[in-house]
Amino acid sequence: MHDEVSEVTSALLAGAVALALMAHLAWLTRTNRNKAIAARAADASSIAEVIDHTTEISNGAVGVVTWAGSWKGERVQVRTIVDTLAVRKLPVRWLSVSITEKVDLAGTFDMMMRPGAPTTFSNFDHLEHTLPKVAGFPAEAVVRTDRKGVRFPSETIAGHLDVFSDGRAKELLITPTGIRIVWLLAEADRARYGVFRQAEFGNAAIDPTLVERLLRSAAALRKAINRNQRQAA
Repeated sequence: MHDEVSEVTSALLAGAVALALMAHLAWLTRTNRNKAIAARAADASSIAEVIDHTTEISNGAVGVVTWAGSWKGERVQVRTIVDTLAVRKLPVRWLSVSITEKVDLAGTFDMMMRPGAPTTFSNFDHLEHTLPKVAGFPAEAVVRTDRKGVRFPSETIAGHLDVFSDGRAKELLITPTGIRIVWLLAEADRARYGVFRQAEFGNAAIDPTLVERLLRSAAALRKAINRNQRQAA
């Protein structure tokens, strides 16, 4: 009889523990969802401080949020990308800032810093032709293009790479339809990712000052390239 009571008690305790665990997991899910909603709203608010007529647009990609609008009369996009590729030690959150206006180039110029692994935000790995670097390009940069033989104003580009001096800028993409700079916003918390496999980025909010800085850099480069190409013609 005593053994039967013990078995019933053990079963009840196990059931209570399972219910408590399920309730805790449900609470964590709600908490994480609410934190994500609040963080997204904070990002949108920060971007709206810099960009006029901000609209959130989506292509359905997981971990990607895109805002479009205008800045000083130019069309722009700001995007955040959570990169969880298995080849990385930790998930990364990237900030992509683009000016989507015409650039007077005939091909794609893609400069990637330390391209040791595939990325979720770029087609750099699919570009077939590697370009020689000129004086002023970062030592850890690799430059590729989609068209062999195209001449780029490399000296002009080299004079507008100040944002790459502190190691957080990852990519400079220049195409006939715009300029993009990709910035390392944050790496996931190591302990939380190691235990729970959750990409938690803490307080890595978007800084309006950073968005403004990257837009100014892209705009100045676009203006310099277009002026250089007009003079060359």
